Amino acid sequence: MADGDEDLPRDAKIVKSLLKSMGVENYEPRVIHQFLELWYRYVVDVLTDAQVYSEHASKAAIDCDDVKLAIQSKVNFSFSQPPAREVLLELARNRNKIPLPKSIAGPGIPLPPEEDTLISPNYQLAIPKKQTAQAAEETEENEESIDPTNPPQEGRTDLTQQTPQRVSFPLAAKRPK
Repeated sequence: MADGDEDLPRDAKIVKSLLKSMGVENYEPRVIHQFLELWYRYVVDVLTDAQVYSEHASKAAIDCDDVKLAIQSKVNFSFSQPPAREVLLELARNRNKIPLPKSIAGPGIPLPPEEDTLISPNYQLAIPKKQTAQAAEETEENEESIDPTNPPQEGRTDLTQQTPQRVSFPLAAKRPK
């Protein structure tokens, strides 16, 4: 073993030999400590579950069956098996029956239709309509013919005359210089 292996605990030596057997030659020394922490945490979780199973079965102590059950429950909840090859092939056949959407032909990267992209207009501005010259004259005439007993209210506007016009602007890809 290497020079610093004598002062390592037995578990650290085992982790180091496992890494060497897997062909891992270069690693940081902290890797051994991280594997040890993972290893200890896993063992504590399994033994805690085994103790719960043992208490549930009204046993005085944990036995081999409790540990096996705890490990199996960890495996069932931690790892999942991939689906069978036949299932994947059937899914691929069904998915490939649907043709891809047509793309915009042009120079550069092909893109989907503009309505399916995120660069379409995404806001609207409300612009009030301006009064025409004829409407302004009618307003002046109406002000002159107002009843003197009922004075006009300053700043009052007719809502039917100022219906906002909605305008959308597409976002430009390049800004003019």
